[in-house]
Amino acid sequence: MRAASALKLAAGTVAEIVSARHSDPFAVLGPHECDGIQVIRAFVPGAETVAVVADDKEGRGAVIAALDMSDPAGLFEGPLPAGKHIGRYRLRAANEGGVWEFYDPYAFGPVLGPLDDHLLIEGSHHQLYQRLGAQLCVHEGIAGVSFAVWAPHAARVSVVGDFNRWDGRCHQMRKRVDSGLWEIFVPGIGEGANYKYEIYSRDGVLLPLKADPFGFAGELRPSTASVVARTDDFSWSDAGYLAAREAEHHHRAPVSTYEVHLGSWRRGEGNRFLTYDELADQLIPYATDMGFTHLELLPVSEHPLDDSWGYQPIGLFAPTSRFGDPAGFARFVDRAHAAGLGVILDWVPAHFPTDIHGLAYFDGAPLYEHPDPRRGFHPDWNTAIYDYGRREVANMLTANALYWLDRFHIDGLRVDAVASMLYLNYSRREGEWAPNPDGSNDNKDASAFIRTFNELVYGLYPGSFTVAEESTSWAGVSAPTSEGGLGFGFKWNMGWMHDTLDYMKLDPVHRRWHHDKLTFGIMYAYSENFVLAISHDEVVHGKSSLLHKMPGDDWQKFANLRAYYGLMWAYPGKKLLFMGQEFGQRGEWNFQQSLDWHLTVYEPHQGLQKLVTDLNHLYRTLPALHARDCEPEGFQWIVVDDRDQSVAAWVRYDGTGGPPVAAVFNFTPVPRHGYRIGLPAAGLWREVLNTDAGIYGGSGIGNLGAVRAGSEPSHGFPASAEITLPPLAAVYFAFAPDESPVTDGPADPV
Repeated sequence: MRAASALKLAAGTVAEIVSARHSDPFAVLGPHECDGIQVIRAFVPGAETVAVVADDKEGRGAVIAALDMSDPAGLFEGPLPAGKHIGRYRLRAANEGGVWEFYDPYAFGPVLGPLDDHLLIEGSHHQLYQRLGAQLCVHEGIAGVSFAVWAPHAARVSVVGDFNRWDGRCHQMRKRVDSGLWEIFVPGIGEGANYKYEIYSRDGVLLPLKADPFGFAGELRPSTASVVARTDDFSWSDAGYLAAREAEHHHRAPVSTYEVHLGSWRRGEGNRFLTYDELADQLIPYATDMGFTHLELLPVSEHPLDDSWGYQPIGLFAPTSRFGDPAGFARFVDRAHAAGLGVILDWVPAHFPTDIHGLAYFDGAPLYEHPDPRRGFHPDWNTAIYDYGRREVANMLTANALYWLDRFHIDGLRVDAVASMLYLNYSRREGEWAPNPDGSNDNKDASAFIRTFNELVYGLYPGSFTVAEESTSWAGVSAPTSEGGLGFGFKWNMGWMHDTLDYMKLDPVHRRWHHDKLTFGIMYAYSENFVLAISHDEVVHGKSSLLHKMPGDDWQKFANLRAYYGLMWAYPGKKLLFMGQEFGQRGEWNFQQSLDWHLTVYEPHQGLQKLVTDLNHLYRTLPALHARDCEPEGFQWIVVDDRDQSVAAWVRYDGTGGPPVAAVFNFTPVPRHGYRIGLPAAGLWREVLNTDAGIYGGSGIGNLGAVRAGSEPSHGFPASAEITLPPLAAVYFAFAPDESPVTDGPADPV
């Protein structure tokens, strides 16, 4: 038999192991065959003795061999008795403080396989979140956590945490050379363990501890560790909802969205955050009662800074711990679906913060960010920009999008800051950006990534949809990729928002000179599938609340805002309204406190709240108001050119011959009696909405519930009626089909 001393490690190897500088610790630690003898090596800092203990049925707990200490830092090694080969074993360590036993992590084989390497490098590992990060699992018959992280430039990666006293020498990871992935299975730990990655760069520099890019949970800020958590074991009850969702055609369905920042919609005692369950108890029934079809949540991915509102995330796979754990967020979505309410997430693939524990220079070199700062750094936000042309990075982002749809049954993703992704010179002066070889300024890598993202979302989750916040004239944002588009389902209509708010801010006496701000938007209303978005961005940073954008005294402010909402809900396009604006929040949005719910005890605010509820009800129940939001045959002007009286009117159709709806607007404080409008058919037209009604806080001027259209042509229509236009108001008339026939679709345009 070979001498035991001959089986011991060389001094140089010992030094590399105890300093955590060895390039392949799995080649040294754990069980190894040396000339037919099984040798066990273990690194157990703090131990004075270490023994190998059997873990099989016959000899469980029996000491097989005592290991020799090769280095006082905690390296132990020794052979098993001659002829003895052991399968599963435990290590029993002892010092003057006590005895502890554990499975040797270096006795386990890899969890990842060649297919994982191949798919990551290829950029097609769509369920990457099932393999990377901290995966609770049973591996080779033992429960524990498989850790895996991508760090191709690193010389060494260790997982550190509560379970190893944050000592990077204890769990040095195995490098998968082909892909740059590092992995280790740590037996015996479970949910709730805090951890990070300790990384040495390829030039030997120890980096700040890094949170897990695929971590499923994180500590509450200001702490920054990732937390071992499950997101794959929630018991859902929304199968019926998902089946109905998949059958729905979103472009022809009512989509009225309530945009919410969970941290400031409402607060608990002492200004604390509400939990996901408390938000489910309060927010979901409120939004449902208001008639909204969807909630859109400002980013819920873990983020270090409250002031970012979530738009600078670090834990892309972790629902923020501000409101609870991942299971709490899953319960929130499940309860929303039980109430018939969809959930849209704001998703941020445009940039990421450069906090030292995050993705920036993750393994000591540009990895997730583009290496050229002209493409990899955002000067406006001091954030890094993803390298969309690197397949592993694009794969991580698309896998993250699919993760939210898969694990949390999210209904839609609203992609933030798309314009900043699409243009190489976005917010950059000459000399600060690098054009394409042909001199063009479009980010071809980013647009290719976006197309792939949309194809995957619609291909794998056909009941979901995507929305772009895109503020330029880039063509085909919501066109299918098969037609050369970017593939989004919808695009925010920023032009409509800016024009109409600019119009509404004017004193009514001046509006006649700016009538085109009301009418021009129809020229491009069907160039994309639009969402009319009055978002959080319009009520912060000195822009004032919607109510206080309106001119006049308090009564006129409310009247103007009611008329504006009437315009918005009658205009073609899906709807989005930021929280607080439905009841007339007076102050700007403050993310550090609750909305001013006390205002809702006052009649003007109650009236506005009721109006939004009624608008949502009409929008959902009258197909003419939603079925052709994205198709030009659903709209026809009645009055487009009455700038002198600041009046506009149009008719909406459902495209199937159903009852049309005429919407008429008076944006002056002067009531107008006997105002004639053309209509598609003679007969009874019910006044289904009047924003000047007394129940909304208006003056009560109206049309006594209905008007009757005669056969006198007007405005290019075969019929017409004289109506009363209340001051600063919107009025809707729905054709009563039981009273007289209706034309199928619009007449010839005026």
